[in-house]
Amino acid sequence: MFRRVFSTLAAFALLLAVPASAMALNVNTSYRPQDEFKLDPWFSIGPIEFNKAVFYVIVATALTCITMIYAARHMRQRPNRFQTVIEGAYTLMRDNITRGNMPDDMAAKWFPFIATIFLFIWFSNILGYLPLPTNTEHKVDIFGVEVPSLALYAATANLSVPLVLTVMVWLSYHVEGIRRKGFIRYLKGWIPSGVEGPARIPIFAIEVISHFVRLVSLSVRLFANILAGHLLILFMGGGLVVLLNLAVVGSVILGLVTGTLAVAFFLFEVGLVATLQAFIFATLTAIYLGAAVAEEH
Repeated sequence: MFRRVFSTLAAFALLLAVPASAMALNVNTSYRPQDEFKLDPWFSIGPIEFNKAVFYVIVATALTCITMIYAARHMRQRPNRFQTVIEGAYTLMRDNITRGNMPDDMAAKWFPFIATIFLFIWFSNILGYLPLPTNTEHKVDIFGVEVPSLALYAATANLSVPLVLTVMVWLSYHVEGIRRKGFIRYLKGWIPSGVEGPARIPIFAIEVISHFVRLVSLSVRLFANILAGHLLILFMGGGLVVLLNLAVVGSVILGLVTGTLAVAFFLFEVGLVATLQAFIFATLTAIYLGAAVAEEH
């Protein structure tokens, strides 16, 4: 019996080992989608180093400013298509996100801040799905001039960008809460009404931890969603490259399947995730600001 079990396991091991070793000899090691997220330096101005992450941040900032200034200067009594879209976005940011989570007087004060965050994140996410010539590792020769090849990258796929936005939000709602209530009263507001005695100490400690956890949850949520979406697109889009370099029957069909999935992921990310993540970040910002000035916990 034991001899039969041993021979069966050995047969399975042989079947698994042979295809694996055969495929390992033909793996396309030149295909490395993770290299799209490498930040090779382009040039430096003093202590400031420019790379494609800085480039995407600058472009997203410029698009945010241009959109807001252009929309403010080209409002008409009879709106055209552009103004209709802008008014729809304005209503979403003002009524649903800002006014829906804080008092009207405070909403009027913080609406520009929240709207700017929403538009900046949205432009950053959308730019991440547009192939731009930012890949300096693999250049293309065009009429004797080497130019960077097309690549997908998003500023929000770099943790430092969502983290900076999160720190701004974190400091803003704490400052607003202290300004409105005073330091001691603001801290007392972290304890739910009705909690008395020694139970106040662990409740306050939990609330302190939750405020620091917001730094992680708010930044990592945006970063992880955008990064995961880009990796899925790159892996699925490059599946054809990998599979065609393997000695596998039907690799063309499998490549077409992965290419189709890449297009599906791309449309899903652009159509839903890019806007949804901007909406969630802006909404949580409004919720935190509104909770900081609320009289009841």
